[in-house]
Amino acid sequence: MTEYGRGDGSDRWQDDPYLGDGGWNAQQAQHGDQQGYGDGQQQYADPQQQYDQQRYAEQQYYAQQAQQQYNEWNDGQQTGYGRQQYPQQYADQQQGYGQPQDQGQQQGHGQQQSYEGGWATGGHQQVPYGHPQDPYAQQQAAYGGGQQDYYGTQDAYPPPEPPTRRAPGREPEPEPDTGWDPGPDQGEHAFFAGGGDDDDDDRDGRGERSGRGGKKPKKRRGGPACLVLTLIFAGVAGGVVYFGYQFYQDRFGPAPDYAGDGNGQQVTVVIPKGAGGYVIGQKLKAAGVIQSVDAFVSAQNDNADGKSIQDGVYTMQKQMSAASAVELMLSPKSRSNLIIAEGSRNVAVYALIDKRLGVADGTTAKVAKTQYKKLGLPDWALDRPNVKDPLEGFLYPSSYAASKGQKPATVLKEMVERATEKYEEMGLEKKAAGLGLDNPWEVLTVASLVQAEGTSHDDFRKMAEVVYNRLKPGNPETYGSLEFDSTYNYIKNQSKIDLSIAELRRYDNPYNTYFVKGLPPGPIDNPGEDALKGALNPTKDGWYYFISLDGKTSKFTKTLKDHEKLVEQFNASRKKS
Repeated sequence: MTEYGRGDGSDRWQDDPYLGDGGWNAQQAQHGDQQGYGDGQQQYADPQQQYDQQRYAEQQYYAQQAQQQYNEWNDGQQTGYGRQQYPQQYADQQQGYGQPQDQGQQQGHGQQQSYEGGWATGGHQQVPYGHPQDPYAQQQAAYGGGQQDYYGTQDAYPPPEPPTRRAPGREPEPEPDTGWDPGPDQGEHAFFAGGGDDDDDDRDGRGERSGRGGKKPKKRRGGPACLVLTLIFAGVAGGVVYFGYQFYQDRFGPAPDYAGDGNGQQVTVVIPKGAGGYVIGQKLKAAGVIQSVDAFVSAQNDNADGKSIQDGVYTMQKQMSAASAVELMLSPKSRSNLIIAEGSRNVAVYALIDKRLGVADGTTAKVAKTQYKKLGLPDWALDRPNVKDPLEGFLYPSSYAASKGQKPATVLKEMVERATEKYEEMGLEKKAAGLGLDNPWEVLTVASLVQAEGTSHDDFRKMAEVVYNRLKPGNPETYGSLEFDSTYNYIKNQSKIDLSIAELRRYDNPYNTYFVKGLPPGPIDNPGEDALKGALNPTKDGWYYFISLDGKTSKFTKTLKDHEKLVEQFNASRKKS
């Protein structure tokens, strides 16, 4: 049996069957010739088998040393490391190099080659022997003799040490026991303990160093953290449910609405001109009449007359159902607007405005006389000669939201603007020439005469034909004279029907059509839409005369003789009454 690695020194290589003690603390003593054992013949192990075993031992040791790092050397000296000796036995390899060697005795090498850095990791490189009796003559000297020491710097990591040569007191100290108990319901889960994949990696790679560094153990999140997270999750979930419900209600649910006809508290609501269902609903909701705009629009669409709601001032009640609000707005009871009737003269309109606004009598008339050019009249209505009132015919018959606190000029301007829009819409300026008139001003004047003399809307077209036929200078009935009682009454600011021909023919005034041929200087009232339509589209039946027997309808004739018969009938009916 071969005793591997035994030498003359006192140290025994019994710590590791393959590597020996490695000479970690001090350098081995130099040896002389190594003596063989047995029968005087030196025993050599198989070099390849020894090399494989050495490689295996190195790999096993490095696997253990990869998990540990140390801060200093075993004995505080750098030079002591790297001087371990390896038995160089190449019995079989030496055969055939140069000369045969003595099998009974092999000359020992004075000092075996030492390796800085500990264990060799690569294969042995054979060098040619210079002399058969000195196989190490040409090998390089041991590391550290003239080469740079890579472990000699202050910040360098120390080389690994085998377990048998670790210095006492260098083992990792266990973490101190603080006595802190997280409790039965804390720290069970990695999420609440602040753990996770990153923490696991830290424990695998740096856990021991953290322990040696004296870091304090991480505090774990406790019950308050769980409570805060729970409250956050609950709040988010509640918000999602609430907004989801609101979205459903807005898109698919019925619109909120009050019930009943109101709470008895009256409120005034002003609806602007041209307002549609949504605008009206917004005004009502702002005044507290209805609960939602959508409910009002739906109720307006469900009502057959809902679209006929006009602008103006309405007296409503608060907290009404949408359906009841629509019904009340369609009723005259709710209307508190300033109503301008068709055929009204400006004098009457001015008085209504004064009363509505709560100003002194004559205030509005004065504003109209002095500021009429600033109220929005079209160019074709300005600078007309002999006109009694420049605004006559431009206070358009309609409903206006006039109330106390407003200025007369504001109300007048709104009326003029509405009249101008209507006249432009109906094409008075474009159609004047086709009617034998010079300008839209004359069309408006004809419409005012039709409005004043006509008794019903069915009479307006025939009445317009009477005007156009009489205006013709060569007509065989009147020879260009209109002879309308309404023009005389206008200038007199009266409405009489019992007028003598002698009186009518003696009064000299441009508006007196018994005295002056042709049209009066301007309109004599504010005609409505039907009178305007009649003036723009007269009949062509040849009518020259008309008379109303009952005050409700008119009779039309083409000759003076036929007309006189109707006059006698009218006078007879008046005597009986």
